[in-house]
Amino acid sequence: MSVDFSYLLRKDEPGTQFRELDDVVVLAPVVSDDGDTIPVGREGTILGVWREGEAFFVEFAEPEGAIATVRPQDLRRLGRHAP
Repeated sequence: MSVDFSYLLRKDEPGTQFRELDDVVVLAPVVSDDGDTIPVGREGTILGVWREGEAFFVEFAEPEGAIATVRPQDLRRLGRHAP
């Protein structure tokens, strides 16, 4: 069994509907770590889960390589990312 396949079979993070590598869309404007505003509707990928789902580190393609810490109520999952 490959690592990629076993990743897809693993259980969700406890206490959260999101997990690492989920594709998400922003429901409220957020500010990236670099100070750029990420507008509503921008899609990104969760890179990390903070404190069992209290917040998520999300990477966005626009602006290039932007990373922001986003609360779960400001995200909607688009799907599981297939490695």
